[in-house]
Amino acid sequence: MVAQRELSEAEVDRVFHALATSTRRDILRRTIEREQSVSTLASEYEMSFAAVQKHVAVLEAADLIVKRAEGRERLVRANPEMIARARALLARYEELWRSRIARLDELLAEKPAPREDTTPTDTTEDPRTEEGD
Repeated sequence: MVAQRELSEAEVDRVFHALATSTRRDILRRTIEREQSVSTLASEYEMSFAAVQKHVAVLEAADLIVKRAEGRERLVRANPEMIARARALLARYEELWRSRIARLDELLAEKPAPREDTTPTDTTEDPRTEEGD
């Protein structure tokens, strides 16, 4: 098995940007299932061919999909290596969040220490109450 290098900050930004819209997530899902032409993908959406091409370009810039030419068609398929790297990144975030939530749960479950009375207990008498005034 080949060790995966960690994503750079720029790569992370591109991946999150690419996955930020439902159309791009759907295009990625479709290309995971099978390689498709950009024309076929465009026919599935109520937007122009050019708009779908722009979505594909964002996914390609994030390296989540790979585009290749076959004659006059441009075929698109998901890039399993980058998807695995993105999944590993999300797993690290999940681990971080779960450990923080677990720590918070521990803190909330701890019984509070008995509180000491913080009101001052001055035992000296008030001089105004002395006899003879």
